[in-house]
Amino acid sequence: MTDANPTLSPRAAWILILVASAIMMITMGARLTTGLFLSPLNTATGLGVATISFVMAVAQLMWGAAQPVFGAVADKYGPGRVIALGGVMLAAGTALTPFVSSEWALLLTMGFLSAAGAGAGSFSILIGATAQRLPVERRAFASGFINAGGSFGQFVFAPLMGAIIAGAGWIWAMLTMAAATLLTIPLAWPLRGRKAAASAVATPATGQPALPSISLGQQLRQAMRDRSYICLHLGFFTCGFHIAFLVTHLPGEVALCGLPTSVSATALALIGLFNIVGSLGAGMLSSRYRMKSLLFWIYASRAVLVGVYLLAPKTEWTFYLFAAALGATWLATVPPTAGLVGKLFGVRYLATLFGMTLLSHQIGGFFGAWLGGLAVVQNGDYSWMWYADMALALAAALVNLPIREAAVVRTPKLAGA
Repeated sequence: MTDANPTLSPRAAWILILVASAIMMITMGARLTTGLFLSPLNTATGLGVATISFVMAVAQLMWGAAQPVFGAVADKYGPGRVIALGGVMLAAGTALTPFVSSEWALLLTMGFLSAAGAGAGSFSILIGATAQRLPVERRAFASGFINAGGSFGQFVFAPLMGAIIAGAGWIWAMLTMAAATLLTIPLAWPLRGRKAAASAVATPATGQPALPSISLGQQLRQAMRDRSYICLHLGFFTCGFHIAFLVTHLPGEVALCGLPTSVSATALALIGLFNIVGSLGAGMLSSRYRMKSLLFWIYASRAVLVGVYLLAPKTEWTFYLFAAALGATWLATVPPTAGLVGKLFGVRYLATLFGMTLLSHQIGGFFGAWLGGLAVVQNGDYSWMWYADMALALAAALVNLPIREAAVVRTPKLAGA
């Protein structure tokens, strides 16, 4: 068996990429608009901004924790069933959220059920599924295209949810979102079955011959001892902090500046729209340039953008321009990060290994969402969060420089050794 299916036609390859992108559009569209519901949930439940921010922070963590678990299941049994199960969980958690009023119930519906369901149909599972089915030269582009699907979901869902909240109320907005997430179930059909070859543990991008297969446990232990893999985790932690803080608290920042809710929805939509370009660009550039260099410039640019925002007057156009510029880097870190994981360890366990980096991403997301709520309650604004965001972005840029862009030489244990 070869690393990728040699009989896969261009049409079949495009179907796989488009299906994965559509699933990503729905799951990420549902996830990246939750900040619009923070204020309505607070008004309806009286739980307080800090408490609801904590629930949303737990959701960030759960989304990340679910991905290596579901990734391992998908690596063994195929991604189709995992995605379908996730669609049911995401729809159920979203539909039940408007009918709960306690912190523990909100943790169950929004913090665990919805978040885990979204994780089952997200980056690690979808990128891993397509990477195992596509030739090596198309993988970076595919990961960028799938990532762009998530950004398009944000572009579509943010103004749609904002309009429904303003017109029919937040409960109808959540029920509409729940219905939309059920579309992931039929979309999972083309991704059914497991398509992983024994030689997928090799790294065809380097031209090296296939190496003997190793177990998932051996691969995980080896990866966690690799310095480059740890550097990817550290950088992705910052990415999660940055994104979760903004997704959760950008509407609050807009409100503190005396601007209407529509500005928040438009800004979130612009982030999604411009990240389509950023994601596709990152996917294509990852095939031509050193991926660690791309990550350095992406993270460094975020620090610069936040600094410019802090110095600018807080008008509608400031938020729109900030969102557009930020959108170009928003999730553009995903294609080079996934590409580096695949380059280091091959694609056999990519869903699991990339899922582990996404767990680190979402640990950062937990702190970004939670500390943002604490900051505004204690200080009345988000100033210290912006400063922390800048410092972490600079640190993430630097931590990517020592990464080695060469395949890890694997030496699996022989039977009885």
